[in-house]
Amino acid sequence: MGQDNAADAEKPDPASGGWIEFKDVSLCYPSKPQHPAVKNVSLSIKPGEFVAFVGPSGAGKSTVLTLLQRFYDPTTGSVQLDGQDIREVAVSKHRSRLGLVPQEPDLFPGSISYNIGLGAAPGQEVTQANIEDICAKCGIHEFVMSLPEGYSTECGTNGSKLSGGQKQRVAVARALIRSPEVLLLDEYTSALDAHSEQQIKEAVDGASVGRTTIVVAHRLSTVQNADRIFVFDNGRILEVGSHAELIAQGGLYAGMVKAQTLA
Repeated sequence: MGQDNAADAEKPDPASGGWIEFKDVSLCYPSKPQHPAVKNVSLSIKPGEFVAFVGPSGAGKSTVLTLLQRFYDPTTGSVQLDGQDIREVAVSKHRSRLGLVPQEPDLFPGSISYNIGLGAAPGQEVTQANIEDICAKCGIHEFVMSLPEGYSTECGTNGSKLSGGQKQRVAVARALIRSPEVLLLDEYTSALDAHSEQQIKEAVDGASVGRTTIVVAHRLSTVQNADRIFVFDNGRILEVGSHAELIAQGGLYAGMVKAQTLA
């Protein structure tokens, strides 16, 4: 009885929002039924926690994000958000609780305000004041106002009139306009130079306050301050810990950091 109470005490309150659990999750794509993309993955991410998924290409880290977004359902096991299996919730309602910043964000012809507003949840009314408030919270309001036409600046086809770093900052604001409980960042700095990466990192630091944030990263410099880092390889979680803890272990993560430092 005492052990049960102790276990319950460690569980977050689902009412706080953004508590993610993977329970013994495996996924086999229909085209490769004998080769699971993820194998028996179990993890728990507390509300408000900032975590990173890292590992070699094809390790399964981005697949975990696709499962969380319900682009696929697990072959075995369950994915839960705030104590409920996400398969029990309408897909549109589930995704309205998530915000995504991809590696290559799709922007559309129209203004910066228009593109940020596209991130609204179904039925959500977005005002210009809402857009500017979100931009201020993630530290990009001054950047937008520095542009010749401010929030009316045209993005162009697929953001052709903006730099890579500018596009990503607009994508961060677009992901936040729905006030998501969970923010997903998938290789969001991999196509940027060091200066743009730092600007985006600052925007994400502001964006992640008060919400569960998961970063899938190849550049390990962007995740060193994460609360916890999950190291994937061959579809499994091999190591979990802070940057300092994983360096001290001298395992796969430490080797990856060393390799990038020498590169």
